[in-house]
Amino acid sequence: MDKLRVVLLFGGRSSEHSISCATAGGVLGAIDRDRFEVIPVGITHDGAFVLESDDPTRFALDPGHLPEVVDNGSRVRWPESAASRELRVSDAAGERSLGEIDLVFPILHGRFGEDGTVQGLLELVGLPYVGNGVLASALGMDKHFTKTALEAAGIPVAPWVTLSRGALEADAELWNRRVRGLGLPVFVKPARAGSSVGVTKVSDWADLEAALEVAFAEDRTVLVEQAVPGREIEIAVLEGRDGVRVSVAGEVVVTGREFYDFEAKYLDAPGIDLVCPADLGDGETFELERIARRAFEAIGAEGLARVDVFLGDEGFVVNEINTMPGFTPISMFPTCWLNTGLSYPELIAELIEVGHARGAR
Repeated sequence: MDKLRVVLLFGGRSSEHSISCATAGGVLGAIDRDRFEVIPVGITHDGAFVLESDDPTRFALDPGHLPEVVDNGSRVRWPESAASRELRVSDAAGERSLGEIDLVFPILHGRFGEDGTVQGLLELVGLPYVGNGVLASALGMDKHFTKTALEAAGIPVAPWVTLSRGALEADAELWNRRVRGLGLPVFVKPARAGSSVGVTKVSDWADLEAALEVAFAEDRTVLVEQAVPGREIEIAVLEGRDGVRVSVAGEVVVTGREFYDFEAKYLDAPGIDLVCPADLGDGETFELERIARRAFEAIGAEGLARVDVFLGDEGFVVNEINTMPGFTPISMFPTCWLNTGLSYPELIAELIEVGHARGAR
């Protein structure tokens, strides 16, 4: 049987560039080379598509030097129309063909990749790809519209206020009143960013203005969200060969930090314990699985997602849906599947095969 030729697309213009590169390193090291031929394509900070190294060690997540896609002078050319699947590259040696490709695996985090932009590009040139489509990617990236869709589907979410800098400047008194109506503490978040980039926990209103500035540095729209007391639980959803299924749940136990921030997620900072499987009763497990499936359906998700919730005295409250979750071998998404019986290489293979089959349809 011929190998599937897979473009592994990573890097990108977002503030989560390095996390995408670290994910690429994990996938390059784990993908089954007997079944898949990989073409690594990186996107630089400026948005150039370059032919990258196939060496997983190049993209190790080192706190002293975060991995990145550096402009090496090459330029990858996507097909000019849906009539071809030929990928080409030009560099100092000239232009050459990389051959026909079967599909693209876009492991991009944040804006300009996870938000439907790259998915739209691939749709235009007729290339199959792994994961969520344009609508679900755009919805999942924007926390305001995620919450709006979930609330409309009857799924509990934390109370929030969405504001722009322009609205705040036009009527600061009104927006401050609305925000303060949430009570303390609150989380201030960019509407379209992930990996806890730009997120601040505010426990004193005197710190609100500084937190808003941090969030506005990432996006022109910001959410102020009521903090939900309770356990932080994450569960993985996979639209695989046998339909949609969910993993066992994992729990983020905060022991010495304000919250599960970027440093704790990716740089092994202390103060966080990840427990998988989470200690849940049968009734809690049933309800969590129901909510995860319903949330997946509510945004029209395909392929994969991670659903993050809080479990308090009144039950589950959905925090967010991540349509391209952290995918390094130690991230919660693959960890949940590993504890469900699906190894990291098997998870990669299933996502690729399902994306390829969907493209063939």
